[in-house]
Amino acid sequence: MDTLSHNNAYDHNSQAFSADITITERMDYYSKWCRSGDYEKDLSKGGTYNGPIIAGEAISRLYPDDKNIRILDIAAGTGYVGEELRNKGYHNVDALEPSEGMLQQAIDKNIYKTHICDILGGTSVHINDDEYDCTIVCGGMGEGHIPCSGLNEMIRVVKPGGVVCIVMREEYLFTVSEYKDRLEPLMKQLEDDEKWEISDRIIFPNHFAGKSGVLFVFRVKCDGV
Repeated sequence: MDTLSHNNAYDHNSQAFSADITITERMDYYSKWCRSGDYEKDLSKGGTYNGPIIAGEAISRLYPDDKNIRILDIAAGTGYVGEELRNKGYHNVDALEPSEGMLQQAIDKNIYKTHICDILGGTSVHINDDEYDCTIVCGGMGEGHIPCSGLNEMIRVVKPGGVVCIVMREEYLFTVSEYKDRLEPLMKQLEDDEKWEISDRIIFPNHFAGKSGVLFVFRVKCDGV
């Protein structure tokens, strides 16, 4: 990718993750960005944005033989992770995405079985406890995005023994006010409380625009086990 394209991608993404806009403004920005046709140009898989590839590979490692597991793609966007999962043979995947414009692009791709236009823990559509075998979040963690409390919701909707997988930019652990000194301690507290146990914490290069990423994998525990 040339330097100008790289800078445009970084600038557009920075606006989406700005701390100075409301949730409504953020969702409108995402919708306009993808409707302009620039979103998937700016965040090109295998180029600027490699997180979805890492996410798809993680699910494939975790469930190499069971392609029928129910998966919830949280902050599904235009369906990048869904495309990776479909290419690996996973077709029982639902999308949760609050931006109407982005979700419509995912719908047009015919990737997901169900499309939920809502935020994690929102009220528009209720997701039952223990509904999914696995949740995957890629690109949904950042300034003004999924709060720390979202971890509890991820656990709630996953069956005991199932998996919560989070892919995010590594630096956000230290630069996002919601996460700094809070996100990983909460992950550890949930482990101490026997809500889940960590399976992996892997740092990888070039998650987005040359920035490193981190992959978290947690196994949800049975009550009291």
